[in-house]
Amino acid sequence: MTTDEMLRLKSTFVAPYMQLATNLIGKTREGGGNMFRHQLDTMATLIDYGYIDSVLLKAAVVHDLLEDVPDFNRNLLLSIDYESPDVYDLVLEVTRAPDEAKPVFLTRILERGSYRAKVLKVADRISNMIALGFVIQIEFIHRYIEETVRYIYPIAEEVDKSMLSELRSLVESRRKYLSAIVPESASTEVG
Repeated sequence: MTTDEMLRLKSTFVAPYMQLATNLIGKTREGGGNMFRHQLDTMATLIDYGYIDSVLLKAAVVHDLLEDVPDFNRNLLLSIDYESPDVYDLVLEVTRAPDEAKPVFLTRILERGSYRAKVLKVADRISNMIALGFVIQIEFIHRYIEETVRYIYPIAEEVDKSMLSELRSLVESRRKYLSAIVPESASTEVG
């Protein structure tokens, strides 16, 4: 990490965003754990891949807040710091509308998402794929693998080939898991 990058990170204050994300504590996930920890894991994934964009990191910490806490006061998110409007816009971009089908949502990000939204969605999916290792619902795992291959692979191909490599590895490991518990599942794989 360069000195300039260190200085940029030093001035990135995520604690107020983390405090808002505590609204997600207690919200469970298909893969176990809770949504609050998923937010931090998504941010950690971005840092692991060298992303130091403060808007991106702040948005990662609250990326599921609007979707999973419908009565959340959005003004709280908009009033944290000078980057809050940009963070809010990015969170909106990766938030699925209540009436938006998952394929439509993922296609929207794939075709019209900003660079930041695409990077955030890939980091989010890496975190979700890791958690998928704890899911026991076979149909959910199949659907999630298919979504990842169909929608997230092309996004990752565009924005970060290293993240794509990790996604491919995660998909492969989940497919092996499915093959071990349901041998015929190997014939229904996609991609």
